[in-house]
Amino acid sequence: MSLARDDPTARVGVIVTFLRMDTPPHDKAPPLPTNAEVRRDRWCTVKQYREMYNTVGQQYVWWLRRMVPDHALAAMLRDTRVSIHVLYLDGETAGFYELDRTPWPTVNLSYFGLMPNAIGRGLGYAFLRHAVDTSWAFGPRAVTVNTCTADHKRALPTYLRAGFRPIRQVREEWNVPLRLGLDIPDSLRI
Repeated sequence: MSLARDDPTARVGVIVTFLRMDTPPHDKAPPLPTNAEVRRDRWCTVKQYREMYNTVGQQYVWWLRRMVPDHALAAMLRDTRVSIHVLYLDGETAGFYELDRTPWPTVNLSYFGLMPNAIGRGLGYAFLRHAVDTSWAFGPRAVTVNTCTADHKRALPTYLRAGFRPIRQVREEWNVPLRLGLDIPDSLRI
């Protein structure tokens, strides 16, 4: 899906915070509830990925991957340096994270989020620590992530709690196609 010249867009302004972790956390990760499990999805399809990405990101202006053509997204999902990990709660998809090892020797936590019905249930920090611990299991020099002011209000504090430290902030302006139907808060519109 590409952006046509006459495609109506919303102008969105965000502050992006880039974070880095140079050593693994020293404390033990909190356990997920007994009715939760995380599984690496080695055969994640484009359809499955889009369903998770679109559902998790609907309220947070996750739009970039919606613009990636299916063939390019399929290639990314087949890349052995990229892994998709799905959180299940009572057997239902409750969230996912994506780890990207292409900037080796760094692992980037490219996407991380919970499905709307899993938010507020005390899963976020334990799930994030699962992502952090899985990242460090690959043996990188560092783990990176970024978040922005369009993300959940607790995203940045949770990353900081997990041990990430901010390395820079950048103001970005996005032209988000209206046809994507995203929930864009008035506070982010320019």
